[in-house]
Amino acid sequence: MLPPRLLVYMTISAFCILRVSAVDTFLAAVYEHTVILPNDTLTPVSPEEALALMNQNLDILEEAIAAAAKKGVHIIVTPEDGIYGWDFSRETIYPYLEDIPDPQVNWNPCNNPKRFGYTPVQERLSCLAKENAIYVVANIGDKKPCNSSDPQCPPDGRYQYNTNVVFDSDGKLVARYHKKNLFMGEDQFDSPKMTEVVTFNTTFGKFGIFTCFDILFHDPAVTLVKDFHVDTILFPTAWMNVLPHLSAVEFHSAWAMGMGVNFLAANIHQPLKRMTGSGIYAPNSSRAFHYDMKTNKGKLLISQLDSHPYSSAVNWSTYANSIGTHATGNQEFKGIVFFDKFTFVTLKEVTGNYTVCHKDLCCHLNYKMSEKRSEELYALGAFDGLHTVEGQYYLQICTMLKCKTTNVNSCGESVETASTRFETFSLSGTFGTQYVFPEVLLSEVQLAPGEFQVSRDGQLLSTKPTSGPVLTVTLFGRWYEKDPISDTSSDLRAQALRVMMIIVMPIMYLLS
Repeated sequence: MLPPRLLVYMTISAFCILRVSAVDTFLAAVYEHTVILPNDTLTPVSPEEALALMNQNLDILEEAIAAAAKKGVHIIVTPEDGIYGWDFSRETIYPYLEDIPDPQVNWNPCNNPKRFGYTPVQERLSCLAKENAIYVVANIGDKKPCNSSDPQCPPDGRYQYNTNVVFDSDGKLVARYHKKNLFMGEDQFDSPKMTEVVTFNTTFGKFGIFTCFDILFHDPAVTLVKDFHVDTILFPTAWMNVLPHLSAVEFHSAWAMGMGVNFLAANIHQPLKRMTGSGIYAPNSSRAFHYDMKTNKGKLLISQLDSHPYSSAVNWSTYANSIGTHATGNQEFKGIVFFDKFTFVTLKEVTGNYTVCHKDLCCHLNYKMSEKRSEELYALGAFDGLHTVEGQYYLQICTMLKCKTTNVNSCGESVETASTRFETFSLSGTFGTQYVFPEVLLSEVQLAPGEFQVSRDGQLLSTKPTSGPVLTVTLFGRWYEKDPISDTSSDLRAQALRVMMIIVMPIMYLLS
């Protein structure tokens, strides 16, 4: 056995070597893909027919991966459902699935394609990563047999999972994640019994991964950041835009800022289904984004990110609790925003201070418009309650938004264009949650990078006049503790504790 001092020296030396080999920045890419869909998803096809369809999509993804690699990109993310599409039944999705092993088996499909049976898609993804010396993130389907000894085994004798995979620059499988929070209509897939927290380390930071609808829930999304301290989130998604608060570029960039991490979001491009909006987001600002409802073309985005981004802590209620309530001079009214009943007041002047409250949430707005346009109406709204459509999750939202018409009954409806610019704005709220995501969205569903900031006392502030007309300025709060009870939180806390013990115990031994 080596002497303790020598062990400490070797540990320190290894740490120094890792630090030297690490890089401070990296190039990231996301690809918004116009997926080629099967002609029919209601009738089963042969494995050969399924593979032929998947290879058509992989041909397109190969071009994007090679183009990114030529520019020196370290990692590329491709969309959810990007290899075979959607609207399957359990039976019709089956020919598209492969058995995806746990990455702990130390497998490189490009080097050893037959090790786990018939896995042509994994082999091709692995070879694309290896041949281009780039990390490749993709979304495919996993199948796992089960039997009657498992009381949760589906009647068809198998589990089917919506699955993200990551292959490193040598082609090795380094991550596999089974989507936990399935969206309505994903009946072809099963939710894993336990929420998976998937991370992996690189010389350019620590990464976590989850999928689409997962972003609206605590587990695994928040757990990856708060308990596992990842630097960057990888996010394959098939996101349908819902204005005013849940368009893809708007919410995903806000989540990166609210959580203080890099966020790589790759969306499907299907304008007919309101699917578009991909981006590379840092905690302080979006670095690259794409929103296109007019063409059917895919889009490759590339940008540089810090390997270990920094963001300061925010107390989201400090400022709002420190100021008095301003008399609005306006009569409150109710408006529906994505099925939630908000309390609103209208902004009648070119400048002003306004407050509106709903339950325990009071929202404060100070603003100055460039001009008050008679044909446009803006309102300040508050919502504090459980959202119950397409999922159940508790929200606290403060929002200044453009109404669809000058009729107050239109406030909260989907709007994509505006004409009013703002010289200044400050929005804050008496939030009961620390998880608040700041959104600023301009006309034509465009972001406003570098034009606003969040203060430590919880104000969403403009730093300069807006470069375009404003659709919405929003603080989107998620109060996870008030969600309907889930059985996953205790599982994830236990996993986090086990990881901490794995890290701490060797250090305690060396120091003893």
